[in-house]
Amino acid sequence: MKILVTGGLGAVGVPLVQSLRERGDEVWVCDLPHAPGPQYLRCDVADFRPLARVIERVQPDFVYHLAAEFGRWNGEDFFEKVWQSNALGMKNILRLQETHKFRMVFTSSSEVYGDWDGVMHEDVLEKHPIRQMNDYAISKWVNELQIMNSADRFGTETVRVRLFNTYGPGEPYSEYRSVVCQFIYRALHNLPYTVYLNHHRTSTYITDTAQTMANISDPARFKAGEVYNICGNEYHDIKYLSDLILTHLGKSDELVSYVTVEAHNTRDKKGDNSKAVRDLDHRYTVDLSTGIPLTIAWQKQVYQVAG
Repeated sequence: MKILVTGGLGAVGVPLVQSLRERGDEVWVCDLPHAPGPQYLRCDVADFRPLARVIERVQPDFVYHLAAEFGRWNGEDFFEKVWQSNALGMKNILRLQETHKFRMVFTSSSEVYGDWDGVMHEDVLEKHPIRQMNDYAISKWVNELQIMNSADRFGTETVRVRLFNTYGPGEPYSEYRSVVCQFIYRALHNLPYTVYLNHHRTSTYITDTAQTMANISDPARFKAGEVYNICGNEYHDIKYLSDLILTHLGKSDELVSYVTVEAHNTRDKKGDNSKAVRDLDHRYTVDLSTGIPLTIAWQKQVYQVAG
């Protein structure tokens, strides 16, 4: 199968591309940076004509649309780029899907569940009014609505996946990255950070996420119109992550500030992955006690931190 992965140089994109290639697929990648590599094309999905040239050249049977701006605070500080990449980028890829008829997987986010305080089943948003709590979350729900509208109007075939707190090697540090990435980097470099005590998450190791996403390209598993939570089995508070990281590094919490609640952030993300287990053979193979040390080791190597 000929597959295009937009955002294929990203933290999730790299292991996804690797998994697909190991299965024997012809995998092309497009992303923002100039980069070497086999079957790589530079493209900003927010620009229609360059994206159209990529689709014309590759002629994919299947597209994984990962290219997007990421993160709540990134969505506030750089909201123009978030809406250009996420909303306009999605409209561009849908227009091309309507013409070229490729199947697609779109990476949404657990952020779409907003302030929902129960278990996050995939049908929650169909049954309850949900208020997304930041521009990034709103943009991801807009993307899902765009996909559903395109399917209704033009018969496009897309599966949506909602990723829950994916972490692991390959995620470079910035102040806008995931909580695990930030905690590890700041602890390694003896920098202060804040832990919000009344927040809980369902974290997922990055290769588990990538393997499940790769499974969707199997024609026997692809079900157009479906949506899946991709998450692990451990429901934990944020302090647990911090404590685990500090323990592995042999450090105290003297540089950690503890605050009860972070404003405009979902308190509890308790994801239900049973549908992905049933349909996509989703497997939770790397728990936090294993995944955190692997992520620490990767950051130590990348940022040349001894110890």
